[in-house]
Amino acid sequence: MEDFIHQNRVYYSPVEFAMAYIGGTWKIPVILALSDGPLRYGDLKNAIPHITDKMLNTQLRDLEKKQMVTRTIYREKPPRVEYALTERGIKALPAISALAHLGDVLITQESASIKKLKRED
Repeated sequence: MEDFIHQNRVYYSPVEFAMAYIGGTWKIPVILALSDGPLRYGDLKNAIPHITDKMLNTQLRDLEKKQMVTRTIYREKPPRVEYALTERGIKALPAISALAHLGDVLITQESASIKKLKRED
């Protein structure tokens, strides 16, 4: 692939560019939480343990800017806001699911290695 420049940054591979879009500690958990359908902010926060309000807001804004997530405001009393994956966000799900599966496999293997080492002590 030819080098790709986006927002004054050079990307040398498609994987590097994709990870810039969905990488980091919290973007993938946000996308996974929305994979079953739209969620309100509070439900989204409950679905992602340990994320702070500030971080969730930052990640949602960034994912909106990158057109991975939409924010819909319903003019009700009280107002309701829902977040949902866009078509672009949905297209990321197979890759994220593959990474989640790999993570599960690696965690299982590492846990088994640690238990084995403890037994040998």
